[in-house]
Amino acid sequence: MKGIILHGGAGTRLRPLTFSGPKQLIPIANKPISQYVLEDLRDAGVRDVAIVLGETFPELVQQHYGDGSRFDVSITYIFQGKPLGIAHALSLCRDFVGGDSFILYLGDNLLQHGVRGYLERFVREDFDVQVLLKAVDDPTKFGVARFEGERLVGFVEKPKVPPSKYALVGVYFFKPTVFDVLGDLKPSWRGELEITDAIQLLLDKGYKVGYDFVTGWWKDTGTPDDILDANRLVLDELNPEIKGFIENNASIQGRVSIEANAIVKHGSIIRGPSIIGENSIIESGVYIGPYTSIGKHTIVKRGEIENSIIMDYCLIDVNDRIVDSLIAPYSIIASNTGKPMGKRFILGERSHVEI
Repeated sequence: MKGIILHGGAGTRLRPLTFSGPKQLIPIANKPISQYVLEDLRDAGVRDVAIVLGETFPELVQQHYGDGSRFDVSITYIFQGKPLGIAHALSLCRDFVGGDSFILYLGDNLLQHGVRGYLERFVREDFDVQVLLKAVDDPTKFGVARFEGERLVGFVEKPKVPPSKYALVGVYFFKPTVFDVLGDLKPSWRGELEITDAIQLLLDKGYKVGYDFVTGWWKDTGTPDDILDANRLVLDELNPEIKGFIENNASIQGRVSIEANAIVKHGSIIRGPSIIGENSIIESGVYIGPYTSIGKHTIVKRGEIENSIIMDYCLIDVNDRIVDSLIAPYSIIASNTGKPMGKRFILGERSHVEI
C-alpha cells in the first residue's frame, strides 16, 4: 500500500498567509497541516509516500520533509505545477504507484480518527475504489454523493442543487485500475480534471466502488476560520507536556504544553488548551487564553491572546487583546498606549503592525 499527498493549490482564500508558503504548511497546534496527513498514513502502515508539489514554494515542502526518514517513511516528490485538478495530479503518479493499491490524501484535510479503519475495510471488501463521506451543512462547497436508496450511483462537483448532504472527504482509496480511465477525462467547467469524474467513470464501467461514512470530525482547512476551527479541535485532544521552564507564580491552568526551552515567566497566565513552542518566552503579566498556539522562538512581552495561532519568530508587545487571529512568522505587533480591546489579525510573513 502506497500513499499520495497532494500539496498543490494556490491557497487564494488564505492570503496573505500563502504569499510566503503553501497552505498545507500552516501550523495547527505547532505542526504543519500536511504533517498530520503524513503521520496518519505512516500510522496506518503506509511507508512509501509521494508528495505532489504545486507552484507555491515547493522548496519549502522539500526542506521540511526531506527524504522522509525523520518521519519513518520514504518520500518521492512529484511536480504538478499549475493546479489542473486532483485527477491531473493523480495521473502524474502512475510510475510511482506501479501495481500497488494506494491512498490519495489531500494535504489540507484533517481526520480526527485517521484512515486506518477505512483502509482495513478497503482491503477486506476488495473494492476497486473506496470514498469517504461526511454530512455537511453546505454541500454546495464540495463534491457530493448521489444515491439511489443506499446504492452509490454518482457524484456532482460543487452542485447548485445538492443531491444529498454527503460531501466527499479528501481521502480516496484506489487500486491502480483508476489509471485506465484518467485518459478519458475532459476538463470540467473549472478547467480541471476532476477526481469525481474519474470515479464516476469507474462506476459506469462496473468497477466495485465502495463508500464509508466518516466518524468523528473532519476539517477541510481552506479558509482562516477553518484553520482556527482545526486548531481548536486538535488542541481539545492535546496531551499536556511540560518540557520548558515555568517560573514561580506563573499560572498554568488546564491542558497546556510547554515545549523544550520555552520560558513562562512569573505573573503570567496560560489557560488551556494551549501550546507554547520551543524557545519561546512568555513575559510577566501576559495572558494566553484557551485555544491558542504560540510557535517557536516567539516572544510575547505584553498583551492578552485567545483563540489564535501565533507562528514562529514573532514579537507581540501590545497593551491590547488579540483574538481569533492568524499571525505568520517573523511578524511584529506592538503598541504603546490605550485601553485593551479585542483585535483580530490575519497577517502574512514579516508583517509589522503598530496599534
